[in-house]
Amino acid sequence: MLNRIHYISQGSTPEEQEKDILEALEAGCKLIQVRFKNGTKEEITQLAKKAKVWSQFHEAKLLINDWVEIAKEIDADGVHLGLTDTSVAEARKILGPTKIIGGTANTLDDVLQRIEEKCDYVGLGPFRFTTTKEKLSPILGLEGYKQIVSELTGRQVSIPIYAIGGIELSDLEDLKHTGVYGVAVSGIVSKSAEKAHTVREMEKKLG
Repeated sequence: MLNRIHYISQGSTPEEQEKDILEALEAGCKLIQVRFKNGTKEEITQLAKKAKVWSQFHEAKLLINDWVEIAKEIDADGVHLGLTDTSVAEARKILGPTKIIGGTANTLDDVLQRIEEKCDYVGLGPFRFTTTKEKLSPILGLEGYKQIVSELTGRQVSIPIYAIGGIELSDLEDLKHTGVYGVAVSGIVSKSAEKAHTVREMEKKLG
């Protein structure tokens, strides 16, 4: 079962990324995505190898953003794919049936596509404006999530949905009531002065 808190790494250098991932794991995050958009393949591979060891020590699951071959090489728990990245079918062929494959979605149609592609979960957003993403899709807000979850229920289809994009601690209860499965976050943890306390509070609110 996937943890309801999906932590996405940040940092513009390998050293910043390493520090960020370690701190998130030490704070209690159990589902980590290595996302290092401006890193070279070699830098991301080395980072992923270290993150794999740390994740195993902390009994957390590790996903790699975009890089299916790196996920395969280090035997990560899975990958997260953007809408224009490697296809889910191709990733499944490379990684095998037991690995986690998640996908980005911005609209109801995207979510339906991800369900058809047999993704294990969807990262749906953005909830609000966020500085961690350069090309931002239209903001969904609470109403957007409510509408999409309601539409999926009406069609009798479902998939674990993670809300993503500028989420704060005070948003969690309202987001849970929209019917989303969990949240994909970064800044809420990394900018916290008491990271472990923040993660515990998030777990409480998400139930």
